[in-house]
Amino acid sequence: MKLDPSRPILYLITRGETTETTTAASQEFKDIVEQVSTAVVAGVDLVQLREKRLSARVLFELTRYAAAVTGDSATRLLVNDRADIAAGAGADGVHLTGQSIDASNIRRTFGDHFLIGVSTHSLAEVRAAEQVGASFVVFGPVFDTPSKRHYGGPIGVTELSHVTRKLGRFPVLALGGLAIDNFELCLNAGAAGIAGISLFGKSHELKKIVARIKNAGSGDED
Repeated sequence: MKLDPSRPILYLITRGETTETTTAASQEFKDIVEQVSTAVVAGVDLVQLREKRLSARVLFELTRYAAAVTGDSATRLLVNDRADIAAGAGADGVHLTGQSIDASNIRRTFGDHFLIGVSTHSLAEVRAAEQVGASFVVFGPVFDTPSKRHYGGPIGVTELSHVTRKLGRFPVLALGGLAIDNFELCLNAGAAGIAGISLFGKSHELKKIVARIKNAGSGDED
């Protein structure tokens, strides 16, 4: 499965606020299913279930519920790290980190139609992900974000532009510190889309934010 890099690809990532004690009856479980539903209505392209502390059983249940929501829509569902759960529960793909199984193994196991996103922080990592069969990468953090400060400072828009020029039409999505007042810098730097947690985290504003980003990417914004 390939993504269309000719328009902004919007990638909503869940907050990871579930825990080992979360069950299908927990409010935070229900909140994520509702967030996925809101994302579908708003026209978000990709949703990642980034719930790393859930038990495998509950993550499977959450993925199954979310896949039922996205199934007949244009929104594609990915699961952080667990390709087995993603495939078994009906999601469209997996998102891999630096500690995950290599994308080439995932591609061989799950086939050409399985979406594979990869987190990257350098041109070398982006190129490696492309070469081993990733569908797209997220690149960052582009801007300062508290959750990533222990990894070092932001990479910046200049480096994002350098990476996107080198990769051509391979989808590179900007991540890290993205907000309504800076996302256009990333699109202008050649990013194929915008990934975020906080940017897409307010359900009541999501439809408006999605429309604004897509309009900016198409050149229709005033």
